[in-house]
Amino acid sequence: MTTFHSYINTIDTIIDNVEKVIIGKRKEIKLSLVALLAGGHVLLEDVPGVGKTVFVRAMAKTIGGEFKRIQFTPDLLPSDVTGAAIYNQKTQLFEFKPGPIMANVVLADEINRTSPKTQSALLEALEEGNVTVDGETMHIHAPFFVLATQNPIEYAGTFPLPEAQLDRFLVKIQLGYPTVEEELELLNRVEREHPIDAITNVINLDQVIELQQVARDIFIHESVKTYIVNLIHATRMNRDIELGASPRATIALMKASQANALINGRDYVSPDDIKDIALSVLGHRLRLTNESLLKEKKVEAVLEDVIAHIRVPLASKKEKVK
Repeated sequence: MTTFHSYINTIDTIIDNVEKVIIGKRKEIKLSLVALLAGGHVLLEDVPGVGKTVFVRAMAKTIGGEFKRIQFTPDLLPSDVTGAAIYNQKTQLFEFKPGPIMANVVLADEINRTSPKTQSALLEALEEGNVTVDGETMHIHAPFFVLATQNPIEYAGTFPLPEAQLDRFLVKIQLGYPTVEEELELLNRVEREHPIDAITNVINLDQVIELQQVARDIFIHESVKTYIVNLIHATRMNRDIELGASPRATIALMKASQANALINGRDYVSPDDIKDIALSVLGHRLRLTNESLLKEKKVEAVLEDVIAHIRVPLASKKEKVK
């Protein structure tokens, strides 16, 4: 019988494996793992060249399973993502040819370089794990994990993601530039060969599904759920926020906090688990008012202020949460 401690060891092994390729980004690796264990998806936004695509490839090779890459371009069609019904002249029947979205791990590279019409092809898959083509709905086999990369919207040739699509990404992660020491280590690692070619999967798909179930079973006290709901409602009432967090965001924050507690080695959710990930889960779902933008306010600062004013329940052990 698998023990809780062995699950923690498995999670540490996953993180250590990805760190063989991605240097100095342990927090970001944990956030992507939060999304995986919570059954969600990741949006990686940063300037070109900081390792977004390599980050996704390292995660994919660590997890194993079927990996597909979609290179989003302005001329990409929805059927290029979801697949299409192709007429077979031998059988004289239409046969479904799956698109690259029908995989376990999907890299949606530079997702904001394609049109909103093509971006919308992802909505059903991200939310429900299904694809509908010509009226027929097909289920994507679990685990299903999408990691999308995008350049900041002020860069040339980009389309802003619609709010409905942003809301379907569990977390948004920014990698940022490495430190001098980290960049020197990067040069040493890639001097003769790229470390991405050397790593292999350390976990199989059945183990991923098992970890996802363990995350769902992490205890969360009613008072901690109330803390989540109060936080979400505060975003809707804040004068600086025009579009507050949705009920989907409420569910996402709860599931992410359970996964975060598991990664942190506990079988119950504490308020700190929520604070640690609140910005990554909620930041991309909020839209500030025009007045706040004119005052050059940032979502991060507004959200931190919201969190600071929410009463935190006392939590040490799960049976003593008040």
